[in-house]
Amino acid sequence: MTNSIKNAIVIGATGLVGQCLIEQLNSLAECEKITVIVRRQIAEFNPYKKVEQFVLEDFLLLNDQDVNGYSHAFSCLGSTIKKAGSKEAFYNIDFEINAHFADLFETTETHLILVSAMGANAGSPIFYNRVKGELETYIQKLDLYRFSIIRPSLLLGERNEKRFFEDVSQKLYRRFSHWVPNSFKYKPVTAQQVAHTMVEAAQMQTQKIEIYDNLHIQNA
Repeated sequence: MTNSIKNAIVIGATGLVGQCLIEQLNSLAECEKITVIVRRQIAEFNPYKKVEQFVLEDFLLLNDQDVNGYSHAFSCLGSTIKKAGSKEAFYNIDFEINAHFADLFETTETHLILVSAMGANAGSPIFYNRVKGELETYIQKLDLYRFSIIRPSLLLGERNEKRFFEDVSQKLYRRFSHWVPNSFKYKPVTAQQVAHTMVEAAQMQTQKIEIYDNLHIQNA
C-alpha cells in the first residue's frame, strides 16, 4: 500500500537534508502543495511551483491553524552546539522547537517524519545524543497518527555553513571509503539518501511508530 503525500509542511527546509527533501517532494506527481516554514524568504525555493513559503521569525509561534490539514509533516531541523552558540540555545532548537512542532499534530491524521541521529539515546553521556534521544522519547509519548524516526550517521554533502568536524570527517571518508564495507552500520550517508528515506517512510509506513536506522538509509 502506498500513502499519498498530498500536501506537506516542512521545518528545517534550508538545511542539507531539507533542500534535498523539498526537491524530491516537488517532483512527486501526487504532491500538490509543500509549505516550508522559514525565517526569511529563500530565493532558492522560488523555482519550485508547489512550494509556498511561510515566513515566521519564531517557530514556537506556530499554532494549530497554521498546520491544519496536512497529510505529512517533515522536520529536518537541527543544529550543533557550536552553531547555536551554547548548549541552551542548541536545546531550544533541537528539542523545544521540534517538540512544539510535534505537539501541533497530536490527535490529527498527519504523519510526522523526524530526522534524528544515529546515536540518539536519552541516557547518553554525550549531550548532543542525549537531546536527540529525549526528543524521540517525548514525541513517542504523544498521540500521533503516525511517527517516523530517521537516524542517519555522518551526512555527506556541501552545507551552507561550515562544520569543522563534519568537514574533516567527510575528507577522511572520501579518502578511505573504498575500504568501508556496505554492511558497516556507521557508514556515512548522503543527504539525498536521508531525504529519500523520509519520502519512503511517508509513502510506505503502516506501523504507528517506526525507526529507520543508518543501514536502512544506506540502501535508500
